[in-house]
Amino acid sequence: MTTDELEQRLAQQPVALLHRLARGRIHRHFRAGKRRLIELLLQHSSHNRAGLESDLQALLEARHARSEPGEHRLHSPPPDTRKKAPQQPPLPATIESAVSLASWLEGIGVPAPQPFVPDPWQTEALSAVSETDVVISVPTGSGKTYVAVEAARRAMEDNRTVIYTSPLKALSNTKYTEFSRLFGSDKVGILTGDRQENGQAPLLIMTTEILRNLLYDAASGEIDIRLDTLGLVILDESQYLADPERGVVWEETIIFCPSQAKLLLLSASIGNPQDIADWLTSIRPTACRLVRHSKRTVPLRAGYLHPNGKLTPLFRSLGIPYGHPAQLHPEAKRLFLEYEEETLPSGRSRR
Repeated sequence: MTTDELEQRLAQQPVALLHRLARGRIHRHFRAGKRRLIELLLQHSSHNRAGLESDLQALLEARHARSEPGEHRLHSPPPDTRKKAPQQPPLPATIESAVSLASWLEGIGVPAPQPFVPDPWQTEALSAVSETDVVISVPTGSGKTYVAVEAARRAMEDNRTVIYTSPLKALSNTKYTEFSRLFGSDKVGILTGDRQENGQAPLLIMTTEILRNLLYDAASGEIDIRLDTLGLVILDESQYLADPERGVVWEETIIFCPSQAKLLLLSASIGNPQDIADWLTSIRPTACRLVRHSKRTVPLRAGYLHPNGKLTPLFRSLGIPYGHPAQLHPEAKRLFLEYEEETLPSGRSRR
C-alpha cells in the first residue's frame, strides 16, 4: 500500500478509530484533530508501515464484527462457525432524555443582589492567617480574592506592610487597579519591570520575581524599610511552585521571606497542597495551616459551539458527568459528525 493509499484509507475512518490506532504510538494523541492524527500516524509508520497497516486492518475487522446484521453477513464466516457476541447493556440514552438547550442555558447570568456572607472556609482562613502561614486550595470562583483583600486590610490596620505578588505583569496591573479602587490610590503601589508607582505605599503589588530580588538585596545587607515592616506576603497562583522554569522563584521567595511576615498562598489548581503546607512548616517558624475546599461555588456547564454558529450542550446532563465522557448530547454528536465530514479530503473536493 502506497503512502497516498494509506492516507486516503485513514481519512475514510472515524476519529475514534484513529485515536485507537494512535494508542502506544503517539504521545498525547487525544489532543490532536483528525488531520493532525493522520499526519502523525503517517510519520510514525515511516519505520514500520506493515505494523500500522496490520493494526488498521484488525480494527476494521473488529468494527465489521460489531456492525449491523445485514452488513455482518457480508464479512463474517458462516453462522455455524460464528461465535455469538455477548449482548451489550442498553446505553443510558435509552433511559433518560437529553437536556434541552433552553434548560442548559437556564439560570446563567448575573445573580440577584444579596447580602454577602463569608463561607466557613473563608472565615477559617482569615482567622488562621493572623497567627501563621496559610495555604488556600479552593476551586476557581470560590472567593480567594476576598480572603486576600480582607487579610491585607487587617494587616494595614495593624500598621504592617503588605506585598501581593502574581506571576504576570498584566495580572499585577489588574490587581493594582482593583486594589486602588478598594483601598484608595494613596495606599497602593506597584513594582514591576515596566512600572514603578508609589513604592512606599503600605500595599505593594508586584511580580514574584521583583519580590525575590528585593529579598536577595535584604539577604546581602541592603535592607529595605518595606521589608522591615512587612507583615503579610500574598502569593497568588502559587501552583507556579511546580513550574519547571519559574518554580525556583517561588521557592526562593518563600525561603527568604522574613520570619515576622505571614505567608498566604492562593491557588485553584495546586495538585499537592498538603505537601506544600508540610514543606512550609519544615522551613518556617510556625506550622502552616492548609485550608481546603472542594465544592465549586459556581457550577460548570459544558457546551459545544460549531463553526456554523450552532450551540448545543456537550453532555446529556446539565452538569459535567465525572468519569462518563461517552455521555455526549445527541445534537453534539451530530455536529461532530457533520464537522468531520466537512473536513475530510473528499469533503473539500465537493466545495
